[in-house]
Amino acid sequence: MAVDYAVIIVYLAGMLAMGWWGMRRAKSKSEFLVAGRRLGPWMYSGTMAAIVLGGASTIGGVGLGYQYGLSGAWMVFTIGLGLLALSIFFSARIARLKVYTVSEMLDLRYGGRAGLISGVVMWAYTLMLAVTSTIAYATIFDVLFDMNRTVAIILGGTIVVAYSTLGGMWSITLTDMVQFVVKTIGVLLLLLPIAVIKAGGFSEMKAKLPTEYFDPLGIGGETIFTYVLIYTFGMLIGQDIWQRVFTARNDRTARWGGTVAGTYCLVYAIAGAVIGTAAKVMYPKLPSADAAFATIVKDELPVGVRGLVLAAALAAVMSTSSGALIACATVANNDIWSRLRGAVTRSGGEEHDEVKGNRAFILIMGVAVIAIAIALNNVVEALTVAYNLLVGGLLVPILGGLLWRRGTAAGALAAVSVGGLAVIGLMATYGILANEPVYYGLLSSLAAYVIVSLATKPTDAAVLAAWRERLAGRGAGSDETPAADPVAV
Repeated sequence: MAVDYAVIIVYLAGMLAMGWWGMRRAKSKSEFLVAGRRLGPWMYSGTMAAIVLGGASTIGGVGLGYQYGLSGAWMVFTIGLGLLALSIFFSARIARLKVYTVSEMLDLRYGGRAGLISGVVMWAYTLMLAVTSTIAYATIFDVLFDMNRTVAIILGGTIVVAYSTLGGMWSITLTDMVQFVVKTIGVLLLLLPIAVIKAGGFSEMKAKLPTEYFDPLGIGGETIFTYVLIYTFGMLIGQDIWQRVFTARNDRTARWGGTVAGTYCLVYAIAGAVIGTAAKVMYPKLPSADAAFATIVKDELPVGVRGLVLAAALAAVMSTSSGALIACATVANNDIWSRLRGAVTRSGGEEHDEVKGNRAFILIMGVAVIAIAIALNNVVEALTVAYNLLVGGLLVPILGGLLWRRGTAAGALAAVSVGGLAVIGLMATYGILANEPVYYGLLSSLAAYVIVSLATKPTDAAVLAAWRERLAGRGAGSDETPAADPVAV
């Protein structure tokens, strides 16, 4: 394993070096939080694909393939569909808003009264997303070094917190590009063909497995529908995803770069399911479906290649973890803390060092994420809670604000409150992993939004006029005008 260890150590050292380099670029709030809004199409595509394809998409996607066959691709496939929908229909308008958080968008659209409560919900979502990614380090480091779970979480979490704190979005963007390349080589170009060959080819796989393993809908219609609700719609409104949209240089980059990333996700989904199906042929009686990825890597890949593929899994986890961490810290600072200290600032408090403040929040949130990850065991439950809160509480007011003029601030607040509380109550009643919480939570949020919006005064005409100006890219933004940058290709 010495060669494999060397590959992993070089990879981790490279992540820290990228963090140090990014620190030299992040001199303003815009540079630190959204990479100066200057990413070109290639870098934007790579980083967007990196953040949405995390440990759940890689290790979990292979596990679903092991359990259900080709239909196990649906979870990651719906993530790709959501990214495509976001990029084609909404990303250009989102990028033109020149904001930093989803709650700032809600404030612009509804007149400044919807941000705090939506910020709390979004913060809870990004926090749990960061926690689930951090827990995944334990699985990978256990395969690599037979390491204690707590030590593994601390080691992986510390590296991500370090480079994210140093350079913010610039460091995360640079590391995500490396992670994108490593994932592409490790999973698509190496593990996929090797797994199929080791399993005897597709004809042998079909001969040894039940026919339902090759049924595109074998996982079940209700499961696919739930994936669409949680992941496809979740991609449309998550702070971690929007914050990447904010990094795009222009509308065209956001639209076409995101479309490329979404298409890549569809390919990645099918690859994971095929690898899992091949693992089922080779190891029909694994104790857990999620062990399929680690087992096939450990037993079937040659020295060096094994290290690169494990680095690919580590890359998948780190990219999602760092993206969720900076999103969590951005929401905590800009949407919650800044509102709590707003009265002091308006009354003449000292000027705030925004880069230093955001860096401090990443560090604080990072420590909290590591601590929660150590205490928490069930990744699936934590991820389900995160997405249920996001979709049940925020989908309706966000899409309503973008698509329905008659939506009001009172309607948005009612939708967030009713939907969020309904999801929490239904999870307590039906269980965290049940489908009912997101179904009924979303319906109650929609009902509250429509009824309260129609029962209250329409949004002020001046607010809507300012909103339309920002959507058209003509309103006042808070950023510096980005200069041409040879790195942002």
